[in-house]
Amino acid sequence: MKSHNIFSGIPGRLDQELFELLAGNDRVAIERIISKGQKSPESGWYDQERNEWVLVLKGKAVLSFEDQASIHLNEGDFMNIPAHKKHKVVWTDPNNETIWLAVHY
Repeated sequence: MKSHNIFSGIPGRLDQELFELLAGNDRVAIERIISKGQKSPESGWYDQERNEWVLVLKGKAVLSFEDQASIHLNEGDFMNIPAHKKHKVVWTDPNNETIWLAVHY
């Protein structure tokens, strides 16, 4: 067994969002997502088969939902996104990393 640090191993340059599976099985996936100015494509929505619980560990982001106003997330903010709740990331801080912890279940 070995411990790891959620804030280590962050690339100096992020040309695209980084998704890393930290743990999981066929029912649950836990991942670290690192963004730096990235956002979802303008067209289309995430429409996921599983629920997703997200926590912003560091940085800032804005999520938009098809049927409601945008939600601003700051460090420490978390939310549960039900399966098939259409959403997208419309902004992440372009000057600093946004580090997410996401649990898909």
